[in-house]
Amino acid sequence: MTRLRVGFAGTPDFAATIFLKQLANPQLQDLVDWALVLSQPNRRVGRGRTLEPSPVSRVALEQGIDLLTPENLRGFDPASQSAVEAIKTKNLDLLVVIAFGQLLPAQVLALPRYGCVNLHASLLPRWRGAAPIQRALQANDPQTGVCLMQMDDGLDTGPVWSRASTPIDPLDNAQTLHDRLADLATGLLQSFLTNRPFETSHPEPQLEEGVLYAKKIKPEERHCSFVDAADRVYGLIRCLDPSPGASAQIQGQALKFGGVRLVERHGQWGQPGEIVALAEAHKGLVVACGSGAVELGWLQRAGGKRLKAHDFQKGFGLRSGECFGPEGSIA
Repeated sequence: MTRLRVGFAGTPDFAATIFLKQLANPQLQDLVDWALVLSQPNRRVGRGRTLEPSPVSRVALEQGIDLLTPENLRGFDPASQSAVEAIKTKNLDLLVVIAFGQLLPAQVLALPRYGCVNLHASLLPRWRGAAPIQRALQANDPQTGVCLMQMDDGLDTGPVWSRASTPIDPLDNAQTLHDRLADLATGLLQSFLTNRPFETSHPEPQLEEGVLYAKKIKPEERHCSFVDAADRVYGLIRCLDPSPGASAQIQGQALKFGGVRLVERHGQWGQPGEIVALAEAHKGLVVACGSGAVELGWLQRAGGKRLKAHDFQKGFGLRSGECFGPEGSIA
């Protein structure tokens, strides 16, 4: 087999994890020449607002792979067009895209010999868009997965080459599901690059039924209203766990919390937001919802450390019968 000249476009940890595993795979080293990396420009992060490269950019810099960080590939300004021309000079056979964060223009989609493929963390057509892992958890889906699709000019609308699914465990949060889906995606991409189905076959069009869009999580969605039913509260808290964390106010302070467990979907356990059972050494803090109740495994105050519920309640002085409210959040 001739070596494929492949580009990689991605930005967050999810993409960087998969990319690193492809680079380290001895089976691919004679099959793939990673000729180019595309990622989002450096952003200011943390309390110090330090300018930092994306996780994928860091991989490219460490591995000595040519890196482009265009602000907008779909623009008509000189910088955008210069980035497109730089991609063109690489004469790519394929461009692999994972959570890049920009829609590719038609002229870029047409540049590689075999087009562009995208690894998306859902079972398409369910949860197209920016936050498929979080939205699947929030909706309490019983399963999710990853799809490897051929890209077109729509938002996650292209035909699918392969897919892999996994059940969502009741104790899963965004991090545990992220890690499991990254493992599944790694396997799909390795198989795709090894077997090269694009040379002899065609992907399968997506179904037209069951389309849902996974919009990016907005800051205001972090505010947890315990007036909602317990299954909705449970879905919200775990989709934000471990970061940025759901929040609500008690004793005039905004707290983050997670490690949620669904105690009961139905029934009246108390006033919404009421602490109905203090945490024990091996159990969390039980809070009543509009119907049913949830258990919180960890809590954190602004500027403080994340603590197990049993340790937090002692230091903070939480008492049974106190109520959480929706106001307040922690940056």
